[in-house]
Amino acid sequence: MASIFSRIVAGEIPSHKIAESEEFYAFLDIRPLAKGHTLVIPKKEIDYIFDIEDDLLGRLMVFAKKISKGIKKVVPCAKIGVSVVGLEVPHAHVHLIPINSVKDMSFAKEPIDMKQEELAALASAISANI
Repeated sequence: MASIFSRIVAGEIPSHKIAESEEFYAFLDIRPLAKGHTLVIPKKEIDYIFDIEDDLLGRLMVFAKKISKGIKKVVPCAKIGVSVVGLEVPHAHVHLIPINSVKDMSFAKEPIDMKQEELAALASAISANI
């Protein structure tokens, strides 16, 4: 059975897309830790990030780097934090989270509340700045 992320890539489930390439897809997290919290995934469904072949993993991080620059142009923050947890969805993904302190990266805190319209506008603004 396809992961929820594979279903998003296939267009079966809507997302607030930031960017897409032949190999990768970036979209806003619907339960963000911060405004601009983005997920970057390989389109190829691979559960564990360290099972990704080296060349593809390198390209994934270069793609994530481009996305992070777009986020930083739109969302005021000190840096874009990077996290790979890999337990929530059986599909490798990188979290890009605007941060001002290390506490901003805590997955133990409650996600912020953002309306669909806010997410759509934010995704469009970030996409325009990549």
